[in-house]
Amino acid sequence: MRLIFLGAPGAGKGTYAAQLSQKLGIPAISTGDILRANVKAETALGREARAFMDRGALVPDDLVIRMLAERMQAEDVRRGFILDGFPRTLAQADALGRLLQERSLSLTAVVNIEVPNDVIIRRLTGRRMCPTCGANYNVNTNLKPKTDGLCDRDGTPLIIRSDDNEETIRQRLQVYETQTAALVEYYRNAGLLRSVPAVGQIPEIVAAIQAAVG
Repeated sequence: MRLIFLGAPGAGKGTYAAQLSQKLGIPAISTGDILRANVKAETALGREARAFMDRGALVPDDLVIRMLAERMQAEDVRRGFILDGFPRTLAQADALGRLLQERSLSLTAVVNIEVPNDVIIRRLTGRRMCPTCGANYNVNTNLKPKTDGLCDRDGTPLIIRSDDNEETIRQRLQVYETQTAALVEYYRNAGLLRSVPAVGQIPEIVAAIQAAVG
């Protein structure tokens, strides 16, 4: 099974991809993780990417696709994969399509995870992080710390990420909607789109996604 997860920032793509990955026995692949791993390992692709990052430029699509192509040669991808949050643009979708075609592969489905903006804003503005150990909490969900404002693990005062404010989140959502409107239509026209409302308990949403992709 070869899947793409689309969804706005804060929609829960990573959480649902990880859960479904375990259920189906296929890897959840984040291009951000691939990029960071290559840079950290100082691979040839990582060094090439760092050259862009060091000067504050976006890593070009063709370089991201080359990293993804390399990742797809791994043994664990043979049974399938879940792409988390990629592609984000029509150009990336076309490049991914060519990559899969070169390998005589096709997508099973593209899951559009739908969450109302007010729910996303509530989730993201409630996020808290421990600067010492990296533990994540959320004061607006059941992931609250045991002691208000302090990390459960080490008692460090929790911080709010600079971009987890309502104004910035609304801007990010607007950018996402602008970028992905055409992408949703692209995969709908290809007969691959499966829209799944994602408000409720995580196990129920994962079950709904699994049912939608067959």
